[in-house]
Amino acid sequence: MPALELTAADGHHLAAYLAEPTDAPRGALVVIQEIFGVNHHIRAVTDSFARDGYLAIAPAMFDRVQRGVELDYTPPSIARGRELRSQIPVPAAMADVTAAAAAVARAGKVGIVGYCWGGFVTWMAAAHVPTLACAIPYYGGGILDNADVTLRCPVQAHFGERDAMIPAAGVRELAARHPEAEVHLYAADHGFHCDERGSYDAAAAKLARERAVAFLRRHVG
Repeated sequence: MPALELTAADGHHLAAYLAEPTDAPRGALVVIQEIFGVNHHIRAVTDSFARDGYLAIAPAMFDRVQRGVELDYTPPSIARGRELRSQIPVPAAMADVTAAAAAVARAGKVGIVGYCWGGFVTWMAAAHVPTLACAIPYYGGGILDNADVTLRCPVQAHFGERDAMIPAAGVRELAARHPEAEVHLYAADHGFHCDERGSYDAAAAKLARERAVAFLRRHVG
């Protein structure tokens, strides 16, 4: 699949991985990485959404700090990913999301999905990027600390009940605070969607993805 070079509104240049559907696209989807960069797993996720009919793009969000980051799931990589994440302020992330969404807008409506740190970015994009048709954050650390945002598009959020970093009680409070959003809890841990991590939960990942695709069908096409 081709790689693209995007330009954000502040002049920053970033790479992006693009996956195109075999037939005419139903719409478009921005896929936001975990703290591990646009690695093998994120490319596979992007490809999977292309197979579902979406023009899917995964912007390299860490390019603002270091280009070409692809990390594995070992403790040193987790520490490095957290370090990189801490150097990217929300406005910069929103600029990169906006650039990615513009790059695939030719396909029609644009949704966004993100995992881990990307889940947080997706949540914030639902409040700050007006071109998005819907947002699907997965277990985004920082979401509970930003529960007071005003969501500008439909949101479907996925969390694990066993996620020590995002307490289930806080997730339930978030759901009560945002009745306009779909908030789902699974009997799973943080990172349950990623089949390359020890916390992968096949049943939770399957159900969440089925819900996510149905949500995209309703709001993107």
